Amino acid sequence: YFTMAYLKFIQYIYLIFAVFFLYDAFRKYQEGKELSDIGLSLIIAGVSIGMFFFRRHFHNKYQKK
Repeated sequence: YFTMAYLKFIQYIYLIFAVFFLYDAFRKYQEGKELSDIGLSLIIAGVSIGMFFFRRHFHNKYQKK
């Protein structure tokens, strides 16, 4: 039971990372940093959002079994 609760919670960590890196990209944009720095933060945010939906999909898939 603990493992399922842990896995349900861990998927939201990815959203927290995505929000942080979106904020980081916005802050870098405001400071006038290079586009590569901003792009890296946006890529990490995008991957984090993708991982959230990936984990959520498989968590829901195994819950139905």
